[in-house]
Amino acid sequence: MDPLYPFVFAGLFSPGPNVILITASGARFGFRATLPHVAGVAFGVGITAGLTGLGIGALLAARPGLTLTLKIAAAAWILFMAWQLLNASRLKAKRPRERPFTFIEAVLFQWVNPKVWAVAMAAAAGYGAGLGPWVDAQRLAGAFSGLNLFVCLFWSFAGTLLALLLTTPAAWAVFRTVMATALAASALMVFL
Repeated sequence: MDPLYPFVFAGLFSPGPNVILITASGARFGFRATLPHVAGVAFGVGITAGLTGLGIGALLAARPGLTLTLKIAAAAWILFMAWQLLNASRLKAKRPRERPFTFIEAVLFQWVNPKVWAVAMAAAAGYGAGLGPWVDAQRLAGAFSGLNLFVCLFWSFAGTLLALLLTTPAAWAVFRTVMATALAASALMVFL
């Protein structure tokens, strides 16, 4: 077995912004409503991994100013999402504007998701197959998209099951607080 696959699986399955947001979306909106978010994440991480394989990771490593700008943007966006999650309405009485991420929003989020960039850069650096850049980029994109699709489906379904336990406003408040705090903590990890 190619060692790239267990590495990518471990990197994407462990908690980070995508896992937290998809689990929360599954709990709040249900499995079916979260599927566009799931598909957008799987597609977006594939693009990020493919571009990293083509050299974007090396460019970011060589440009500290650009890297810092992206880190600040990523942390700000993640903190904003944590704030929104913390202040989300209780139980199923959602405000009309509350909805899960769309496919496009989920794809775009991968551009500032520090965990995806870190895993993609580590995979490109440590698990290259010595193929040409385009073939290696396709290999990374396929591994990230394929594995992350199943990871996201798992966490979305787990969130949907978790919602069965969240039957009181107090339970939902605890859930939102824990998920928002974990998401905010992942924003701080951007700078590590």
